[in-house]
Amino acid sequence: MAAKEIRSATLSGLDLKAVYGPDDLKETGFEVAKHMGQPGVFPYTRGIDPLMYRKDLWVMGQYSGFGSAEDTNRRIKYLLEQGQTGFAVALDLPTQMGMDSDDPLVAGEVGKIGVAINTLRDMEILLDGIPLERVRQIRTTANAISPIFISMLIAVAQKQGISPGDFRLLIQNDILKEFISRGTYIFPPKQSVRFTVDVIQYSVQNIPSWNPIQICGYHMREAGCTAAQEIAFAFSDAIAYIEETLRRGISIEQLAPKLYVMFSSQPDLLEEVAKFRVARRIWAYLMKERFGAKEPDSQKLRIFGFTGGSWLTAQEPLNNIVRVTLEVLAAVLGGVQVLASSSYDEALSIPSEEAVRIALRTQQIVAHESGVAFSADPLGGSYLMESIGMEMEKEVKTVMRKIEEMGGMIQAIENGFIQKQIAEASYQIQKSVEKRERGLVGVNMFAEGKVPKIQTMKVDRESQKKVFDRLKEIKCTRDTKKVESALERIKSEARGDTNLIPGILEAVKVYATIGEICSALKTVFSEYREVPTY
Repeated sequence: MAAKEIRSATLSGLDLKAVYGPDDLKETGFEVAKHMGQPGVFPYTRGIDPLMYRKDLWVMGQYSGFGSAEDTNRRIKYLLEQGQTGFAVALDLPTQMGMDSDDPLVAGEVGKIGVAINTLRDMEILLDGIPLERVRQIRTTANAISPIFISMLIAVAQKQGISPGDFRLLIQNDILKEFISRGTYIFPPKQSVRFTVDVIQYSVQNIPSWNPIQICGYHMREAGCTAAQEIAFAFSDAIAYIEETLRRGISIEQLAPKLYVMFSSQPDLLEEVAKFRVARRIWAYLMKERFGAKEPDSQKLRIFGFTGGSWLTAQEPLNNIVRVTLEVLAAVLGGVQVLASSSYDEALSIPSEEAVRIALRTQQIVAHESGVAFSADPLGGSYLMESIGMEMEKEVKTVMRKIEEMGGMIQAIENGFIQKQIAEASYQIQKSVEKRERGLVGVNMFAEGKVPKIQTMKVDRESQKKVFDRLKEIKCTRDTKKVESALERIKSEARGDTNLIPGILEAVKVYATIGEICSALKTVFSEYREVPTY
């Protein structure tokens, strides 16, 4: 009696055969020149550089931030000493939402999931003693407040006597995904996109070494969408930003080389590698055929990979070290340019110093001990890899066409289409876990059921007191008339179509708070309240 074959599918539900061969590629219409090529050559499926990591390893930078500016400054310096080559500033929720730490509505949230930033003074302390010009890349999660954050960075650089162009910034600045999956928006979608494009336009024209937007599929994937949907939704967001930027007179050759896309790297290793590879191919053709990009640098997709925090478990948290290792390996085999790895205790708390060091060491071990960095695109030409990549590409294009037919990404968000797709996909994943069709070791299989005994990180009250005391001191000692004048300028310029960065920079330099600047803009833009559409 023949053994019963086990049904196997990727995390996104793509059925896998037991074995793949040349006939599978023929069935998908795969052509070597059109769909794969060589590393560093259009359509860049195999990587954006001929040598990939043999030439330069990816930027290793952990997502770091908690408590006060002093706390985060110490953590960043520690990680740089441990070999981190870039760093990302995690902001607390009040900061991301454009609210000051002394706002009664944010009680209990100050410094909890990131660092509290209220004024330029906090940013000065955060970056004190960090050699900005020697760090390969600085990143941040600023989205709704991105013009304010970059204004603070510019002001700090000028105070330190260096040009903002002397260091590289990669700012998230993707507001559309906030309406879909994170919720840290402030203004309505159209006004928010203006805010985003102000940053892009200002950076391209004044600080060309900066990367002014990191378009994020990551958060939608973490919310539950499939791998194909992650690419499709992120690229549809990108189209909205690119078209608005082009309308302002920026050329695609000026813009495209500065764009990054952020993708989640999840434990389903083969599907994730295929995703990164096919995303580069779709992007290359999109830039060339839709936007007329002719320069190779304008056709290359630069990817920031972040390991998937949604798969980290509170049960048996040390198992997460293995999960993160798989996710790091998938991102590296997929050819990313920047990579941040999650810490094993993230399902329980802000990462401890030990946990964040292990997360960094995971990348370093993969880079220097596994051997996978020695060859550009080690999995290129795999029958399985190219077959599932072709299937994924077909699905991505189908989803993108649907969004186009609706009138684009903003319309698809406003009518709830994207949110509904993610909710349905997320439900299917959760159902598969609960039915044990998808195994989670230590959760629905091989579970001990014991309470984890690990030391978790906590933000102490003294750190929060520093934040409140500094904010109070700044408000008492600054020039109030200059603040009021700067806020009036912001309101006036918001009523027209002027780029808002110069006015915000003026306000930042006189120590207006993030909350005050956002409140001024709310009087013109209004504040967005989501209306459920499904």
